Amino acid sequence: MESKIQVLATVKIQQSPDLYKIVDCLNRTLKKNDLMFGLALDEQDPNKAVFTIYRT
Repeated sequence: MESKIQVLATVKIQQSPDLYKIVDCLNRTLKKNDLMFGLALDEQDPNKAVFTIYRT
């Protein structure tokens, strides 16, 4: 069975130590709706984070 992940939205935001808590809460709450959330540091600016919403 093939799994296809689709990027729905991406936004750069100011980095904060607690951002991962929001992403974790969203992933736990909305995984049954086939949504997944990601957070990564911006490669060009370490003070920014990249927040991405996926449909799984």
